Amino acid sequence: MLRHSFLYVKMKIGILGFQGAIVEHQWHIEKLGHEAVNVRYPEQLEELNGIILPGGESTTIGKLLVRTGMMKPLRRKIENGLPVWGTCAGMILLAKELENDPVKHLAVMDICVRRNAYGTQIDSFDTALVIPAVAQQAIPLVFIRAPYITRIGEKVEVLCEIDGHIVAARERNMLVTSFHPELTEEGAFHQYFLRMCGMSKN
Repeated sequence: MLRHSFLYVKMKIGILGFQGAIVEHQWHIEKLGHEAVNVRYPEQLEELNGIILPGGESTTIGKLLVRTGMMKPLRRKIENGLPVWGTCAGMILLAKELENDPVKHLAVMDICVRRNAYGTQIDSFDTALVIPAVAQQAIPLVFIRAPYITRIGEKVEVLCEIDGHIVAARERNMLVTSFHPELTEEGAFHQYFLRMCGMSKN
């Protein structure tokens, strides 16, 4: 019972509200019985159990984080243990290093990411894989102008690889996926993130 206590204690999950599939993430969080908050201002970071950084254009989102005064307090929250999940552009925002790009954003997760690694919009694709840490059944994976991880630090756990490329990983309170679980009806990844939030001591 204790393993799944996150199912019974309502949590407040923030979704960075600048770009991306905000409504789709919100649908999954609320379907699982928790509160979803559209986060646009620093003061909203207080009392969150976790935060999702959805897809979009990472450079634009990074500029908006600075412009709204959210970059430093969000980075501090994550460094102090706030669970965070970055999908696609969110992965880029969290990475400490980007290939062929000197610009860094939150730079809190010990990974190196290649932007648009799978090409342009027309190169988008979907597949399905079993990811044992997340679910025992195959999960649909949707890739849209997706990045992938090219190097990881020693404390980073690889959750999923496709053709030798890392597309999902975790480091302590930080989760990243190249793909978009929110664009499917499968809630396994949202459940996995909620377990991270429920077990957090932040």
